[in-house]
Amino acid sequence: MELAVLDKTGKDTGRKVTLSDSVFGIEPSEHTVYLDVKQYLANQRQGTHKSKERNEIAGSTKKLKKQKGSGAARFGDIKNPIFRGGGRIFGPRPRYYGFKLNKKVKAVAKKSVLSTSVKEDKVIVLEDLKFDAPRTKDFISLLKGLELEGKRVTLVTSDDNKNVLLSSRNIQKVKVVATSEVNTYDLINCSKLVISESSVKEIENILS
Repeated sequence: MELAVLDKTGKDTGRKVTLSDSVFGIEPSEHTVYLDVKQYLANQRQGTHKSKERNEIAGSTKKLKKQKGSGAARFGDIKNPIFRGGGRIFGPRPRYYGFKLNKKVKAVAKKSVLSTSVKEDKVIVLEDLKFDAPRTKDFISLLKGLELEGKRVTLVTSDDNKNVLLSSRNIQKVKVVATSEVNTYDLINCSKLVISESSVKEIENILS
């Protein structure tokens, strides 16, 4: 499949880029996409939640009343979980939520999202960007030229494009990702996927 290469103003440059069928034209695997997104979101969790249990509460360990003869329920100490301020039963403990996923599974997930995006006409190939300095105004002009203002956009560009990344940080719904750091979540969490011309080949080399 071939896609036209657009310039910063959204006009056709007259060049076309050929997309590899092995990366942009496979049969999508929904389950691998689910696993990869699940792993990504799990890795974002800090897992620092903690509540105090019975042995961690400050309080007396004296038995509140005698075991029998009071006509009421049997009580232990004041740290009993049934009392206000008592320890919590089976409360959350710090833990790591991440899990292992094979590289081949992650590669198939990325290919599946890219293939689906191409079929749904969500992919735009843009000529290579170079900003002399970080300027949000320049990036907004780019979005206007591509008619993407206000839309959720993921832009994949080369690793050394720091000025482009800095220019986009203050714009809502826009995510700029270096080619080597592309993940399935960023590819799927957008209404338009913009890929720089040189990044197309880089993505194919990484996923082939």
